[in-house]
Amino acid sequence: MFVNTFWSLVPPVVAIALALITKEVYSSLFIGIVFGGLLYSGFSLTGTMEHVIVDGIIGSVSDPYNVGILVFLVVLGAMVMLMNRAGGSAAFGRWSQEHIKTKAGASLATIVLGCLIFIDDYFNCLTVGSVMRPLTDKHGISRAKLAYLIDATAAPICIIAPVSSWAAAVSGFVEGANGLELFIRAIPYNFYALLTIVMMLVLTARNFEYGPMKKAEEENNMNYVEPDPKPEASLTGAEDQPNPPVSPKGKVIHLVFPIVVLIASCVIGLIYSGGFFNGETFIDAFSNADASIGLSFGSIAALIITILFYLITRVLDFKECMNAIPEGFKSMVPAILILTFAWSLKAMTDSLGARDYVAGIVAAVADNGTIMSFIQALVFVIGCFLAIATGTSWGTFGVLIPIVVNVFGGDLSNELMIISISACMAGAVCGDHCSPISDTTIMASAGAECDHILHVSTQLPYAMTIAAVSLFCYIFTGFVRNWFIALPVSIVFTVIVLLLMQMISKGGKEAAEETTEQ
Repeated sequence: MFVNTFWSLVPPVVAIALALITKEVYSSLFIGIVFGGLLYSGFSLTGTMEHVIVDGIIGSVSDPYNVGILVFLVVLGAMVMLMNRAGGSAAFGRWSQEHIKTKAGASLATIVLGCLIFIDDYFNCLTVGSVMRPLTDKHGISRAKLAYLIDATAAPICIIAPVSSWAAAVSGFVEGANGLELFIRAIPYNFYALLTIVMMLVLTARNFEYGPMKKAEEENNMNYVEPDPKPEASLTGAEDQPNPPVSPKGKVIHLVFPIVVLIASCVIGLIYSGGFFNGETFIDAFSNADASIGLSFGSIAALIITILFYLITRVLDFKECMNAIPEGFKSMVPAILILTFAWSLKAMTDSLGARDYVAGIVAAVADNGTIMSFIQALVFVIGCFLAIATGTSWGTFGVLIPIVVNVFGGDLSNELMIISISACMAGAVCGDHCSPISDTTIMASAGAECDHILHVSTQLPYAMTIAAVSLFCYIFTGFVRNWFIALPVSIVFTVIVLLLMQMISKGGKEAAEETTEQ
């Protein structure tokens, strides 16, 4: 009755609406899951319980791919705790305070690091967060803004990097055409990803925010206290130390070395899972890579090497290293719980046939000759809504890309097909940014140690701004069909829109100040 209908999209809509209204994510996700179970079972109590618990929660947690991601999360949490205990993060904070002296410099450094770690979005979110958090805290950047910078350099960077787990996923969804060639040709048309980078740079250069992010930054500035690099001795005569204490022997190398090892290990793990050591080429190995297995292999290897490095350099002893591992696990429990509920909600929408319902809409649109001239803009919008509802970019790729390829017969000479594929990827990433149940958004909150709903609510206006600009650009590109023209125009248009937003934001602030004075 409710399968393959509009009702298949209602459970995630309920969860998202409740999360934004109540500012509480756990109960909102659970209510969405239960509502999906009720629709699937025809409002049968026993049927709902079985579907929610067995097919939803247990099924999601026991899925091999999801288990691999959870292992990666736990190991990364342990590594972050080890780096903190070894004094690597504190040493980097001291170094950055000496060399990066401005708030804009701290933001730019975060953006650059996020762009450099383009292998995988999960890896990006947690690594950039753990490395840059001390620096952004010292310069008074709010955790909400840090979460936005992390999120905006995770999926948007991965989706335009030919050597990434995302490129491999997209290539795998393309049948009847060269997936990697199509991916590379689609990069200049991926307006949402490219313009998100432009937006971050403009916001940093112009030093302004708007919407809820502006409020979050202002509140953070009001409560900001300049950190004292040399805390005074306590009444007992000893320096104040966190519990457990951070090693005083820590240096920047104790942060940099584990991160470099982690990156190298994850790359090797990804290509190993893709068959590189069995004769596959590097590109083919990345295309065939299993991110879950590759990241698990890489992170576990990096953890072992990091522990050995800390023991050899004597910043931590063996007992201290072992004590840090369960503490790292505990730090990841909120992210793991949200991910488990998000995966379970996705299972509900899948069982209700959300993908088939959306696929039918796209196929019907594609049969309409009049609408075909705007197909790329429609694909972008549909991709946004599907990603918001399901919380997954990759699932959106899996639904829309094969349909678009079939509509155009896999003809790589048709530029409109390349634009439409890019619109699908851009829409998926945009929806991923807007959705509270997106795993990447959850990871960005965890990496920044920011309240999840605060991150979603502060990022949403920024994501919607670029979404609106991207939609205009896709309509425009449908007529010119040339990225040499479309991309520069889209960048200029984005800058103009952001400058207007700055003027509006500044005008609103001045009006508020005048009202206060009166």
